Amino acid sequence: MTRVILFNKPFDVLSQFTDKGLEGSTRRTLSDFIDVPQVYPAGRLDRDSEGLMVLTDDGKLQARIADPRHKMSKTYWVQVEGTPDDAALAALRTGVDLKDGKTKPAKAQRIDGPANLWPRTPPIRVRKSIPDTWISLTIREGRNRQVRRMTAAVGHPTLRLIRAQIGDWSLDGLETGTWRDA
Repeated sequence: MTRVILFNKPFDVLSQFTDKGLEGSTRRTLSDFIDVPQVYPAGRLDRDSEGLMVLTDDGKLQARIADPRHKMSKTYWVQVEGTPDDAALAALRTGVDLKDGKTKPAKAQRIDGPANLWPRTPPIRVRKSIPDTWISLTIREGRNRQVRRMTAAVGHPTLRLIRAQIGDWSLDGLETGTWRDA
């Protein structure tokens, strides 16, 4: 029987079970939160990003989730600097030119701050003279730091990035740093 685990990865945690960084490094990894043998992450989530990760013991399912050829949607809640206007959102929806090519069209909309949002440690930087806005962004690719690069390309750098959904799996009811079987 296939095992699928949903994990709400906190900020500043590596999306792998071991830290292959500097000798003596004390960076937190998945093993600090999940003690389940033979499950592996289906895709990555940057250390400075938070939110949903799917782990499984099924290699084919892992590949189907992680490989962009399968076009599994991933939805992010993105707190950006400034207030994106309709033109910025339209650019995200049609595709943004990045150094590694144009992105595929995304779903993008302004949203209220996510309900029941946990505090981030450390908190984001806040500028009194520049507002921040939350957007929901759904992509079907998985380029390196893609969401951050997309929002920067339309003039709104990412302050906080939370993956809320992968396919039909979501963060609903999953506290930061906790996991459950799907």
